[in-house]
Amino acid sequence: MLSGLTRRLLKNANGLRVPAVARSVQRARLTYLSDAKFISLRDAIRQIRREKVPGDFIEFGIALGGSAIYIASELDGDRHFHGYDVFGMIPSPTEQDDEKSKARYETIRSGRSKGIGGDTYYGYQGDLFDKVSASFTDFGVPVDGERIVFHKGLFEDTVRFHPKSRIALAHLDCDWHDPVTFCLERTLEVLSPGGLMILDDYNDYGGCRTATDQFLAGRADCRLIRTLPHAVVQRL
Repeated sequence: MLSGLTRRLLKNANGLRVPAVARSVQRARLTYLSDAKFISLRDAIRQIRREKVPGDFIEFGIALGGSAIYIASELDGDRHFHGYDVFGMIPSPTEQDDEKSKARYETIRSGRSKGIGGDTYYGYQGDLFDKVSASFTDFGVPVDGERIVFHKGLFEDTVRFHPKSRIALAHLDCDWHDPVTFCLERTLEVLSPGGLMILDDYNDYGGCRTATDQFLAGRADCRLIRTLPHAVVQRL
């Protein structure tokens, strides 16, 4: 029989283990997410299930599809996944963004950005939509237009939530101030009580942090749960 200490050690080790699908998309060079972010994302999904929060899972900013594939693989019950992206070159930052963000965009715009592991940067790939869709199929979560749906275009042109829609989890990986603000405001309209919004770039780009802090300022219907390894906001 296992001792109490051994059981606790095994439990702690399991808690630090990256989910299998997440590890697979990392190895396939489909995501920039770190181990810590995937573990936090896994914990957020577990919390939603444990608290029986109703609603779909969504992601803003799919890129190569790695984190979206993992999120879609965690769908349970009658949940759906909706992914939003331009599936091409990202829009530029604005004056609301910091110099780091502007420098990063200039590297991308000028064609000098490197992809993961030496691959071609995803924003330079003309057939990105088809490639990401194929990756979803390869991982057993095909984009069927029903349970798993892609919305191609700028967020302000494609985010059209029905008033009766309910969101349980939103993963925001959209870098700059203005898209983060837009996605936070629109998602909150349909976010279930107990639902979570995860800000992937909170510690990476100043515009994302500013947008999140401004959004939360003076609000009584949301709370910031944690800021590491990314920010997690809960609807009260």
